[in-house]
Amino acid sequence: MAWVVAVVLFVEAFGIAALNWFLGVVVDRQDMSLAGLDPDVMSVSSKIGGLVFGGYFALCGLVALLVALRDRAPAGLGRILLISAAVVHGLLGAFAWGLVGWTAFAFMIVVLGLIVLLLMTYDGQSALGRPADAAPDGGKDGDGSPADGSPAGSPPAGGSPVTPPPAPTTP
Repeated sequence: MAWVVAVVLFVEAFGIAALNWFLGVVVDRQDMSLAGLDPDVMSVSSKIGGLVFGGYFALCGLVALLVALRDRAPAGLGRILLISAAVVHGLLGAFAWGLVGWTAFAFMIVVLGLIVLLLMTYDGQSALGRPADAAPDGGKDGDGSPADGSPAGSPPAGGSPVTPPPAPTTP
C-alpha cells in the first residue's frame, strides 16, 4: 500500500512541476501583465513555485517509499511531512471543488485518503500483523507451551514487573 502512495506522490510531483513550468512558459510568451505585474517575474515565480511544490511532493513520495522499504511507520520529520501533505491535499481538494470541478476534487481526496491510510496502518505492526519484535510463534514451543519450559498457565519465568522473582534457595 505504501508503494501506491509513493508512486502517486511521485507522479503528482512531476505533474505539478510540469504544469507550473508550462504556465510560466505561457505567461512568458504572451508578454501580458496582470494588474501591472512584470510578466518576467510572473513567469519565473511560476516556474520556481512549480519546482518547490514538485520537490515537496517528491520528498513526501520518498518518505512513503522508505516506509514501504522498511515496513515501519514514518517517524519524526517524515511523519510531519506526510501529515502536512495530507493537510495540503485537503485544502487543494476544497479549492479544486470550486475552481476546477469534481474530478480534481475526487483525485485530491483519494490522495488524501491514501496518505491518511498510510499514516494509520503502520503502527508498529509487521507485514504478518504481529509486533515487529515478537517471535513468529508468539514465544511458544510446538505444543503450545511457553518456550522457557514453564507450564502453560504459570506466570513468566522472571516474575511480574511488580513483584521481584523469588530468591534462589540452596539445599
